[in-house]
Amino acid sequence: MPTTNEPPSTLALTNAFMTKLKPAKIFKGSVEPGPLPSSSSFGAARGPMQGPRHITGVSFDDRGEFVLTAADDETFRLYNCKTGKHSKTLYSKKYGIDLPRFTHKNSTILHASNKEDDTIRYHSLHDNKYLQYFKGHKDRVISLEVSPVDDGFISGSVDRTVRLWDLRSPHCRGLLTLPQTPVVAYDSSGLVIAVAVNHYSRILLYDLANFDKAPFLVITLDDPTLKLISFPPRPIYMTSLSFSSNGKYLLVGCSGDAHYILDSFEGHLLAKLEGFIGLERRMMGPPVDLQPSKGCSGEEVSWTPDSKYIVGGSLDGKVLVWDVQNLPARAEDMDPKRSPLKLNPVATLDGHPGPSRCVRFNPRFAMLCTAGAELVSVLGLR
Repeated sequence: MPTTNEPPSTLALTNAFMTKLKPAKIFKGSVEPGPLPSSSSFGAARGPMQGPRHITGVSFDDRGEFVLTAADDETFRLYNCKTGKHSKTLYSKKYGIDLPRFTHKNSTILHASNKEDDTIRYHSLHDNKYLQYFKGHKDRVISLEVSPVDDGFISGSVDRTVRLWDLRSPHCRGLLTLPQTPVVAYDSSGLVIAVAVNHYSRILLYDLANFDKAPFLVITLDDPTLKLISFPPRPIYMTSLSFSSNGKYLLVGCSGDAHYILDSFEGHLLAKLEGFIGLERRMMGPPVDLQPSKGCSGEEVSWTPDSKYIVGGSLDGKVLVWDVQNLPARAEDMDPKRSPLKLNPVATLDGHPGPSRCVRFNPRFAMLCTAGAELVSVLGLR
């Protein structure tokens, strides 16, 4: 972790480096103890959803200098990645906070609300005040992403709509109605958006300039290996989408025991990431239900900035690293019934007690942040 004012040198991520990551700083007390509030990711805590309060979201600013967390205790906390110190704690007791996202300024964030109403809020960390309110969703916002190139952002809600916004206006500038709850993502150019629709196992790719037209690509996520486990196969529940930095691949995070990598040009299923315990439950022990659900999944898997590796969390607190530099070559005539390449982790790192619910790699520095029940663990090479 950088500690001087000297320009950082470029460090290539390799298997040798990724396997040697160790905890460099542990922030204890990152979540205030107590029962889950009614505004938690699950509503009332029952059955497999019981357990301690968690950190529910993590976001780095564009420069990688700060990391922001949101938690079930209705707080958001700012940490300095250079000094390794906690900077401030802010509260949102009235509205709740979920899906924290830095804008392109490290002093302002967007976040969803999980109390009072379903408004998205634009917040100044410097002044601790709201700068704008984005109203329109009629139910909880469960997916929120900022454009990588401008002041636009997109949101998906339990009300089965996707809305396009701009920080400079409180009014929605685009609306898409879907048959089920959507999960959204931008590609690295900011010109394409992906919308995942559970129950139908579809991923829709839209040209942002023609958002009101039909998607230019419809992908069906179908894993033929699942029927070897049970029949009929248990459905896949998608909880996050993320494009690789070169735009060639689409990472589909799921609440079960596998994530998937798709070819974003043709939609072919290329690889299946295994070797972890999914976050469909909140804690070890209770069995999963017959029907899949989101659980506490959604922020536990992501690319490294160079897209050579994928890092992810697990219900047992482990942090996994997958090498994705040798994915199958894209081919237009690929058999959709062909089994995907199964990838196991090249490294399994010790995380922390409880699930490693949020895992994000710093966009600029060779460090990653994991978060779970009672602490945030920032890892770097020792």
